Amino acid sequence: MSTFSPPEPPSYAAASARERAARIVTDVLAPANLVIGLLLLVGRHSRPGWAGPGWGLLAALFCGILPISLILWGVRRGALTDKHIRVRRQRVLPMAASLLCVLAGLALLRGLGAPAEVVALVVAMLVGLVSSLAVTVRWQISIHNSVAGGTALVLALVFGPWAGIAAAAGAAAIGWSRLVLKAHTPAQVLAGTALGGVSALVFALLR
Repeated sequence: MSTFSPPEPPSYAAASARERAARIVTDVLAPANLVIGLLLLVGRHSRPGWAGPGWGLLAALFCGILPISLILWGVRRGALTDKHIRVRRQRVLPMAASLLCVLAGLALLRGLGAPAEVVALVVAMLVGLVSSLAVTVRWQISIHNSVAGGTALVLALVFGPWAGIAAAAGAAAIGWSRLVLKAHTPAQVLAGTALGGVSALVFALLR
């Protein structure tokens, strides 16, 4: 059983310039933001006109917007430390609830005849979430880098290597930010990034 216990990050006012930069990267490139952005981009790619972004937005509702809304609700109630849920044992229930949201979204998308790329991406996210949850039960892993790693590979598959390289730079920045804030160990960051490759592989096989 993991005994890793990340410290509470310093307040923005008390943080050093390096820590402030790390907090900005962590917040801007948070998993929910990456999930929503990626689904909108892949949705736009999957169909011309407004139909593509519409499918992406519907998928983002179940895969990103509802899950982060549940987490923020938990923070307001005092059940969760913060929106990044730095304490491992607090992650299991929100991740399980997110899993149900993604399953519901997948069923709706398939029932409505969503584009194959969008459905494949949601299935990939579902696999990534299940994998992350399985690891989280026993060990702290970087969900930030799991999502970032998968995002970089999916962007490379859909839009070409330059998009993947740019996203990989973002994933590296996220890993740096999580280490600076002492939210994870190097092993947890690397394991999370590698786990993102599982989601990308599923996407590549299903698209």
